Formats: sequence, C-alpha cells, structure tokens
Amino acid sequence: MRSLALLCLLLLAAPIHAAAPEQHYLDLRDRYIEKFSKAKESDEIYKQHDATLKELAGVLRGLVGPVAIKGLPTEGKSNVDTLFRTDVGFGHLDGLGFASESDKMQAVVTTTGLLKHWLREHREDGMPQERDAAFKSDRFYHYAIQDAAFAKYAELPLTKPASASTAVAVLGVRGNGGLKAPPHEIDVVAIKDDKVFFIATSDAVKTAEIPACEKVWKQMMARKIPQDAMAREDQAMDAYTKCFAREAPTQSWFAAAVKKAQSQLDLLPLR
Repeated sequence: MRSLALLCLLLLAAPIHAAAPEQHYLDLRDRYIEKFSKAKESDEIYKQHDATLKELAGVLRGLVGPVAIKGLPTEGKSNVDTLFRTDVGFGHLDGLGFASESDKMQAVVTTTGLLKHWLREHREDGMPQERDAAFKSDRFYHYAIQDAAFAKYAELPLTKPASASTAVAVLGVRGNGGLKAPPHEIDVVAIKDDKVFFIATSDAVKTAEIPACEKVWKQMMARKIPQDAMAREDQAMDAYTKCFAREAPTQSWFAAAVKKAQSQLDLLPLR
C-alpha cells in the first residue's frame, strides 16, 4: 500500500515538474515586462532590453530543444521582440523565432504549454481558447507574429504525417491597411508531441479575385445600414472572405496553393 501511495504521489507530481521550466520562463518574462514597462526609455534601457531578449531566447532554447527547419537558420531568437507593453507588436507568441534573410519566410517553434498560456493571455482579444479553433481563426495569425493584421481567406487541405497530431494551413492577406486583396500568404501550423511549429510565407502563391465574391463585396458596401462606414466595411469583409473560402477550391490557382502549403509543412521536422 505504501508503494502504491508513493506511486500515486509521483504521478500527481509529474505534471508540476513538467511545467516548471515553462513557468520559470513566464515568471522571468513577466518580471522583465514590469521592469521595462515602468522604465524611462533611454539608450541604456534599450541596451538592457536587447540583452534581456537574448536571455529569454536562451531559456526558450532549453525548453524547445534543437530545431532544424529547412531553409532557415538553426539558432532562433525570441519571437517576443518587445517587453514594453505600449509597443506595437507587444504580446507575440512565446517561442523561438526564425526568419529567412529577406523575411519572406518566418517560423516560430514553441511548446504546447506555452501556447496554451499565450491563448489565455489573448482571450480578451477574441482568441479562441481551444487550440484547433485558434488555428482556424485569423486572430491567431494576427497576434502570433509581426505587427500587422491578418485576414484569413481560405483553409488549405494538407496531408498530415502520422507523427503530427495537428496540421493546419491557411491562405490570407497580412497588412496594416486594407486587407481586401488577392491572398498571397500561406501560414502552416503543426504539432508533434509537445512542440508547436508555425511557419508563414509571404508571396507564397499567386491568386486572383473571384468575380462572385466581388459582387458580394459591392452589394454589402452599397447597403445603408450600418451607417458607420467602418462597421459596414467590416461586415462586407466578413461576407467577402466567407465567399472566398467557399469558392476558392473551384479556382484554377487553388491546386498550386495547396501544393505550396504542403511543401511548407514538409520543411518542418515532423517525421
């Protein structure tokens, strides 16, 4: 009985020990956020900030382990690139960030534990809390990387390797202005064991407007309600992207987009 009780205690304690390194990172990150958000900005503070990001990257390397993504550097930086709360881009996905020389391809590798915590932090931003739902939401792609909004236009089917528990690909537009345009960015998210891989490629594929969806856009924009122009445009954009998602599989460029998404997935160390 004593052995059984000891075994139960060990099993109960295991998740706590597994989460401890992630909690150490989060505690460290939060302490630095408090420090820099209260600090008066100066050259010395910026220097300390840069050193802190390198320190956090070192902690993340210990959590994530070695990463080899074809076409990207092997040593990642902190994907969290600012610890000042008021900065644009504050709150990116905690993980190691990788980028090609031109920044055309970017990737983030994190853990399922850090992802879950990050989703909770963005609950008030409308982020779905269930990860599969989050991966199908434009909110995830908006807040995870860069400082620009993201509009999801369509999902792209993938052939998932048996070793991966999740693999999702989306086609969309990223930018700081209007997001109505032929989508050209492909983002892929995959999970293997406790590692989460996110890879985004801009100008990944050439698409085109869909006449039926252009008609939907014009009809929505011609409405007199709501009177607020921004609200009317938001509703029109929602209807337009839903139409695009529905019609995309019938378009001549769709097969090329699917092929490109699959090639991005194949860059990840999932097998």
